[in-house]
Amino acid sequence: MPDSAFSAFIRSRRWVVGLFFSLLVLVGFALHRDYGMGWDEPAERLNAFVSAKYIALKLAPELASRQPRLADIPDLRQHRDADHGVLFMLPWVGLEALRPGPDPAEWAYRRHLAGFLLFVAGAWAVYRLGRARLGSWRWGLVGAAALVLSPRIFAEAFYNYKDIVFLSLFALAVLTLTRLLRRPTAGRALLHALATAAAIDVRTMGILLPLLTLAFGILEMWARPVRRRGLAGALALYLPLMAVLVVLAWPYLWENPWENFRAALSSFGHYAKPLEVFYLGQFVSIQALPWHYALVWLLITTPVPYALLFVVGAAGVARALWRLGPERWLRRTGSRRDLLVLAWFVGPLLGVVLLHSAIYDGWRHLYFVYPAFLLLAVQGLRLMWQQWQQGPRAGGWAAGAALLAVALGTAQVAWRIATEHPFQYAYFSFLPGRVIEQNFERDYWGLSVKQGLQWVLAHDARPAVPVSMDSRTEMTLRINAKMLPPAARARLRLVPPDSAAGGYFLSIHRWHPGPYPAGAGQPVYVVRVGSAVILTVLRRP
Repeated sequence: MPDSAFSAFIRSRRWVVGLFFSLLVLVGFALHRDYGMGWDEPAERLNAFVSAKYIALKLAPELASRQPRLADIPDLRQHRDADHGVLFMLPWVGLEALRPGPDPAEWAYRRHLAGFLLFVAGAWAVYRLGRARLGSWRWGLVGAAALVLSPRIFAEAFYNYKDIVFLSLFALAVLTLTRLLRRPTAGRALLHALATAAAIDVRTMGILLPLLTLAFGILEMWARPVRRRGLAGALALYLPLMAVLVVLAWPYLWENPWENFRAALSSFGHYAKPLEVFYLGQFVSIQALPWHYALVWLLITTPVPYALLFVVGAAGVARALWRLGPERWLRRTGSRRDLLVLAWFVGPLLGVVLLHSAIYDGWRHLYFVYPAFLLLAVQGLRLMWQQWQQGPRAGGWAAGAALLAVALGTAQVAWRIATEHPFQYAYFSFLPGRVIEQNFERDYWGLSVKQGLQWVLAHDARPAVPVSMDSRTEMTLRINAKMLPPAARARLRLVPPDSAAGGYFLSIHRWHPGPYPAGAGQPVYVVRVGSAVILTVLRRP
């Protein structure tokens, strides 16, 4: 390609952005079969089937009562997890019920692909938010690329149907909010109501969206009096429409919307199920976790360059506020968008700390604040870029050195995503492997069990191979065995751990963080991410 043509290509927003997202979609198609089944997926699928049964009995009771498959599905009123949002999974179980197919893995892989494609839409929302705030499609694309080049987020986009789906829908809803604030119309109010309802119907934490909408709608009316009438009308349309859409797409709310939603919100904030997590070298109940749990996990699993850029970006916002004063600062549209991003990031973190909300498995319940984190980080990168362009007298050399360090650090993150595939979900940014193993959970999803089973079957030619796991993690063995091809699956014999003589014992180290004694078996296969062990396969004598 001639130099002039290449220069024109990289200046073309349509071609570069289109190529980026097209390649991202192709990545999803290429990789969606590489991941196993996560710990939560069977429960999410069952929750959706419970709601599907409820819908069927409501809309076609005679036909539904004659379906033998529905008899084994719990009723919505008696189901323990009935208050979980099912918007993403519900259409898929409906399709699965209509065309179950011979291989149960196929529908799981289709859901993996669908989850990743929704993540692509979330990355597009981050691109649009960054483009609007920073005034350049290139900076917006940097934000979307940083989201993709976040190892844990990238991997979990394929199978985490709650947290990453919610992240994507929340980002889309913030995008529709900024569009509504910029130019309030009935169409934009409807679109924002749809996006808000979709987020709420995945996680009740989406209730933050109407709160943000009201708060920043009022702020916008104060800052731009000319828009008061339009915004007031748009908000008056948005709120009832959003409430109706939330109820329509969540069968659990149909009979008693207000009380059932309150119950779901309370359940999310104060998870009552007994569960311990391994944190700072100790097993701690999720009801008694220290206030810094989520913050520490965010720090140790976020790429270091992004964290440093976030500090620069947040400091830049604080400096502008200090220089202009609160009122002048809030009069600026860009400042109000900065405040929205800060509220998006800081508000939920403070809420978890102050309300002592029960969270577990790292900070995954707060993943939805990560796009805001990255938008501030990109602002920090732009500040450093501008400093570098001003030359040596303005500190350009220091900014240039910092930019080089950021580039090298980001390249190292990309390299780890490629070389640690498909185990990016166990990424830690800077801690040594021994420190990780002694202080933190690793494969709490249990996905590495799939690769452990593949290794066992590839290295043991027997027609029947006994495999086992600890009783507390055995479910990951059963569900990941279903992800293998039928012929491989038929060779596995799932046995109790105390009767696996001549077989294999797999450990994801969730409730056994240390190594096993010699009497437990001979380690024959180990999966490491960075230098931390996330899976051990033992051969029993």
